Amino acid sequence: MKRIAYLFAAAVCFALSGCGIYNKYQSTAEVPTDAYGADVVTTDGSLLAEMSWRDFFTDPLLQQLIDTALVRNTDLNSARIAVEKSEASLRAAKLAYLPSLYFAPSGSLSSFDNGPVSKAYNLPLQLSMDLDVFGSITSQKRRSKAVLLQAQAQEEAIRANVVSSVAQHYILLLVLDRQMEILTSTDSLWNASLETQKSLWENGKSYSTAVNQMESSYLNVKTQLIDTKRAIRQVENELCRLLAITPQHIQRKRWGNYELPHQFSVGVPAELLTHRPDVRMAEHAMEEAFYNTQAARAAFYPSITLQGDLGWTNNAGAIVDPGKLLWNAVASLTQPIFARGKLIANLKVNKLTQEDVQNRYVQTVIDAGNQVNEAMADCQAAKEKDVFYKRQVAVLKDAYNGTHELMDNGKASYLEVLTAQESLLNAQLNEAMNLYDGSQALIALYIALGGGIK
Repeated sequence: MKRIAYLFAAAVCFALSGCGIYNKYQSTAEVPTDAYGADVVTTDGSLLAEMSWRDFFTDPLLQQLIDTALVRNTDLNSARIAVEKSEASLRAAKLAYLPSLYFAPSGSLSSFDNGPVSKAYNLPLQLSMDLDVFGSITSQKRRSKAVLLQAQAQEEAIRANVVSSVAQHYILLLVLDRQMEILTSTDSLWNASLETQKSLWENGKSYSTAVNQMESSYLNVKTQLIDTKRAIRQVENELCRLLAITPQHIQRKRWGNYELPHQFSVGVPAELLTHRPDVRMAEHAMEEAFYNTQAARAAFYPSITLQGDLGWTNNAGAIVDPGKLLWNAVASLTQPIFARGKLIANLKVNKLTQEDVQNRYVQTVIDAGNQVNEAMADCQAAKEKDVFYKRQVAVLKDAYNGTHELMDNGKASYLEVLTAQESLLNAQLNEAMNLYDGSQALIALYIALGGGIK
């Protein structure tokens, strides 16, 4: 008889291991080795993504703004709350192995044909426990852990986005301040040119059309100054919204002599798995889908529940006084036989979901590599254009000064001066915007590689 019991237990264990309901998740998705693209040289060593945002953004005023945003930003605080919810769910899933215990007192009064009143009472402790023989509770616990890991990765992703957004808005303010300086200086120079042209006209050495053209260009600078001031106010308001504070002036430094860095270390594509929150989220989503499938398989097997009562009562078939000790124990097994196709459909849906999530994981890695490639290309383009913009500004300054001197001596027309003025202004504004574009690309590269989470 014992031999038969042992054989039966061994057969059950073999069947359970064969169906795989206790298996742990193992990733089967492969990361493309050329996720960055063939034109990006991968490197080992110190990675851009491993830098703390404090080391990447060294401006103390910017660091202060980022610190404020990390404490006050509404989206980030919502992500923290989501993590805490997932932690609570995981704690509950771990406690599901333990029995539930309830105190359920009850009492009644009864009388028959105006006879004496009988008082009955029960003071039981009720216990209920689900035995995890077929892994349903284990799958739920592992699934809850995968959900928690996704919530943590989501918080890191939002954190990186907040760091990036604050830095981008701050740098945009610096560039707009730089453009204000350029426009203010231009306003002064063009006003002098306009006065010179008026003097020439008054002395009969120029035409009124030249004065009108000069004044038109001068007024255009005035409108650009107003537009730039409005843009500064708009960016400051957007930055205040990120910081969850009321609209106010944002303290910042001057742009200064900013230069784009010459070298970057991007690492190898496989390191995206450890640095990028969205890739880790996709990985944990596959894990969650796997355990959902495991739970769907476990639903085909019986559920075993133990229940019991232990307490004091005076109603045990007949009312007695004083009461007596009462206990009972019940074990129940529920085996699904026919559930109108729900169990089969649920398993199939979860298998298909698992396949879909795995495809999305691969696409997430491909998208991540594409973002790195784009950011690298933008950084390179901005760095190359910076050389030409600097040379263009220097050449146009010389051209403007020379043309203005010629006009003062009556050897150049107002159109030549006007063209030189507008060309110089556009080149100066373009140079500033190119540095901004390069800064944005560098921040994008930092975030694309998984930076900003620490």
